[in-house]
Amino acid sequence: MSVTISVDAMGGDHGIAVTIPACCDFLHDHPDANVIVVGDPSLLAEAIRKCDASLSGRIQVIGASEVVLMDDPIEVALRRKKDSSMRVAIEQVQEGKADAVISAGNTGALMAISRYILKTLDGIDRPAIATAIPNELGKGTTVLDLGANADCEPIHLLQFAQMADVMLRVVNGNPNPSIGLLNIGEEVIKGNEVVKQTAELLRQSNLNFYGNVEGNDIFKGTTDIVVCDGFVGNVVLKASEGLAKMMSGMIRQEFGRSLLTKLMGLAALLPLGRVRKRVDHRRYNGAVLLGLRGCVIKSHGSADRFAFKVALDRAYDAAKNQMVDKIAESFGMRSA
Repeated sequence: MSVTISVDAMGGDHGIAVTIPACCDFLHDHPDANVIVVGDPSLLAEAIRKCDASLSGRIQVIGASEVVLMDDPIEVALRRKKDSSMRVAIEQVQEGKADAVISAGNTGALMAISRYILKTLDGIDRPAIATAIPNELGKGTTVLDLGANADCEPIHLLQFAQMADVMLRVVNGNPNPSIGLLNIGEEVIKGNEVVKQTAELLRQSNLNFYGNVEGNDIFKGTTDIVVCDGFVGNVVLKASEGLAKMMSGMIRQEFGRSLLTKLMGLAALLPLGRVRKRVDHRRYNGAVLLGLRGCVIKSHGSADRFAFKVALDRAYDAAKNQMVDKIAESFGMRSA
């Protein structure tokens, strides 16, 4: 089975400068894959010429006259920019020309346009954004929702857990992923009514429910999946990214204070490099928009070539393993 990925080549902080080289790296690693790149045809053609000529036959260019900017309101992206590279890329999945779509653009716009064009799967009330956050086990904890749904009912959180369970089974090869419910304590009596009711639904389900977990359990890797509403999830994600950036900056500052500390930094280069690799968020790039009638991957807006290629790999794995169909089947429905 060949896989075709549709790419919003103009989205994100870097646009074509990152997306096209990453697509070429991706095609090198996946001989059975093709990409559809969407954006300004002349700029795309110029960037593609710099790639390995042997790959050109597996790259299709589709023009789009507009770009969804990172600060565009959702209404503008959805209603006014109908020929944006993001929208046209999503339409490739809706028309059956691509198996998955990826964009590094505006997250809110990507969710809104994807939901409008692709629709949600039967049996699923709300789509959710899921991604892996590095943990000390070196695997990554899948957390959702990360911002699509600020207010959730217990049934929504249960559905998030069900979708993430399928994703880890079919994409990550985890036969029985454990699920934790993010709370202010592990005790059953802790939390608000939504969390308490969600915990009861999870206990009654056939999922591998571990129980309540706290924020530090995400980084310990206590469970494979952590479920929460989008308000809490987005705060967790942004706080963890901010902490990682702060710690990295502080370490650089301290080792750069004097000649002695610089020498100490050289001596510690190997272990520091290993730590950096273990917590490198780029290795986990590619959030999945779960619950849609199509595979949609959101790359971090500031992703570099390496990180965007990781997101392409994630899109490939999800499409190759028919993740959307498997989620639909788990809810007793059809994906289309």
